[in-house]
Amino acid sequence: MATALLCFRSTGTVLVAAAGFTATAIHIRRANMESVKKIDVSKFMATPITPVEKLSKTSNDMRTRMELMIMRIQADFVRALEGEENFGKKFKVDRWERKEGGGGITCVIQDGDVFEKGGVNVSIVSGMLPKEAVQQMRARGKAMSSDGELPFFAAGISCVIHPRNPYVPTIHFNYRYFELVDNDGKKMWWFGGGTDLTPYYYNQEDALHFHKTLKDACDVHDKKLYPKYKEWCDKYFTITHRNETRGIGGIFFDDIDTPSMEECFEFATTCAEAISPSYIPLVKKHKNDNYGDRERTWQLIRRGRYVEFNLVYDRGTKFGLYTPGARIESILMSLPQTARWEYMHEPDADSDEGKLLKVTRQPIDFVKLLSK
Repeated sequence: MATALLCFRSTGTVLVAAAGFTATAIHIRRANMESVKKIDVSKFMATPITPVEKLSKTSNDMRTRMELMIMRIQADFVRALEGEENFGKKFKVDRWERKEGGGGITCVIQDGDVFEKGGVNVSIVSGMLPKEAVQQMRARGKAMSSDGELPFFAAGISCVIHPRNPYVPTIHFNYRYFELVDNDGKKMWWFGGGTDLTPYYYNQEDALHFHKTLKDACDVHDKKLYPKYKEWCDKYFTITHRNETRGIGGIFFDDIDTPSMEECFEFATTCAEAISPSYIPLVKKHKNDNYGDRERTWQLIRRGRYVEFNLVYDRGTKFGLYTPGARIESILMSLPQTARWEYMHEPDADSDEGKLLKVTRQPIDFVKLLSK
């Protein structure tokens, strides 16, 4: 694959003081035309969806910057995961396009000795957003004059990893940028995303490592963000009909468009870069742990809960299914290969399985634990 010339200016360290962010020193990765830096697209998992010639001419544009960021995160995480496979299993890379506009790069691993199934997907899509999706956005507070179809652009990375060993947690993350043009010509934009962990057995040391890594990423921008987005995550990933959370949470945010586009992008980037350090150490620690039929059965039952949430409540799944030309294989990539449902299953409260269930029914205040 070719090497494209894109231009970047490093502004170094700046002081950000605006609504929603405490004044703090952060590194801004602004794309500019003041100096030239080579972007080697061969380091990505596939050729970018947007032609590299166009990327090189639009280096300041947020669409370009987001696409390059999520392509980098995808490649880095896929290779980190492949490095944990004991016998060299690799991800299948599937680059696809949609006639309505854009496309994606789906990276999937199946039947590995460490990862039973997992996907790390990038999508860059545009076209007309159907009225069902527009109405869904209006219902959550988007001030749009139209309730019909509207032109849109979306760039995002989405990942779910289902390990084979029950002592290795499942991880999910999603970071996205969205643009919409209303009937009056007004362009609306926002960022969303988050990272959360779904263990099958509760390990407090692992949980603290995961949450501290995310907290440190949030604290770079504002120490108020982690508590806010941790609480949002617990609420969002609740399986209401079970009265329990899907896992032990993490961070979740959506529809953020303040204090500025630049700072929102920087925040999303920092959070995305925290994924590997939050998760890979847990894989290394537990991937060769011993387990038996009891642990495997419990893992499959908890995966059933994962399926229930994704198909009944998950906003991203619903958005994907509403979108014209939706690629069902990519949308349902988050589902495990195997899951299980047992009638009236309730583990003993004092068992290791029961302790995990207690955590999902009474979410732990990691904000308080990490402040000690």
